[in-house]
Amino acid sequence: MKKILLLLITGGLLLSCNHHPEKPSWDYMGAFDMYYSKAYESYAPNPNMPDGKTLQTVPEGSIARGTTPYPFKDKLADRKKAGEMLKNPVPMTAENLMRGKEKYDIYCAVCHGKDGKGMATADQNTLFKKKLYPIPPANLNTDLVRGYPDGEIYHVITMGSAVMGAHGHQIKPDDRWRIVNYIKNGFKVK
Repeated sequence: MKKILLLLITGGLLLSCNHHPEKPSWDYMGAFDMYYSKAYESYAPNPNMPDGKTLQTVPEGSIARGTTPYPFKDKLADRKKAGEMLKNPVPMTAENLMRGKEKYDIYCAVCHGKDGKGMATADQNTLFKKKLYPIPPANLNTDLVRGYPDGEIYHVITMGSAVMGAHGHQIKPDDRWRIVNYIKNGFKVK
């Protein structure tokens, strides 16, 4: 009796294994809707939505989880206000300066140069020196720039300035403050 039961179980296991793609195996979970998803694909029509689309736009006024909306909208007009209102929450420690240097080298050095001198930089790898950018970038390694309030530099990184594009969507807020610290420290790491 045990041998017959063992043969039946072994035979059942062998029959359930199928290596032919044109003949799919049995699905045991189909009855529970776990094997075949009833979810709509992103770009598929969806009769449950008023506009018939599955992929919906974000509702106006919604805020992504874990983020704080930036209070300033205009890149030039709000620059001074940002300088007055925003205070740098990131302390100027060796670790934060090192992280600021890393992020500066990734996002800023391509235009302003590793030394922050913009057009005056000796770095030949900037977009301006390669003639890929028509307008010379600002020299960030000056007393004038280091004299700006932290919030003003943060605003420029976030919203852009004149022809400089906004980087707020690319760089996390704390990392923007670290870049500010790195610039204010004269491009030096402790």
